[in-house]
Amino acid sequence: MGLEKILSVAGKPGLYKLITQTRTGFVAESLLDGKRVTVSLRSSVSVLSEIAIYTLEEEVPLREVFQKIQTKENGGKTAVGHKDEKIKLEEYFFEVLPNYDEDRVYVSDIKKIIQWYNILVDNDITDFTSEEKDKEAASEEE
Repeated sequence: MGLEKILSVAGKPGLYKLITQTRTGFVAESLLDGKRVTVSLRSSVSVLSEIAIYTLEEEVPLREVFQKIQTKENGGKTAVGHKDEKIKLEEYFFEVLPNYDEDRVYVSDIKKIIQWYNILVDNDITDFTSEEKDKEAASEEE
């Protein structure tokens, strides 16, 4: 499963897997406890595949940041926790993405990225390549 079906719902902790759409919104399952929730169309929802992180030159898709963390951690969980001190989180993120824009990427953003990455690793969602690359690879094989 790719990041296209993983959601962050404002006001709700953790991440959610999109299960199905309904007339008034959709049903999602928490990756933390497996409980299903109904989310209305009025809720603020972000799809992880659509999120990008500001750098000094461009915006880097979140999936690429996750790939860099995965490479740094050899596929395991992060060496720092999302509740660690501000300076420790900033140092860690600087190692992962050295050119991130410190004025536009806040510590709260870094905490979310680390927390989300660890949730995804706990749920064996570790394929951070894009769907487009998967489609290109499949068409090249034919």
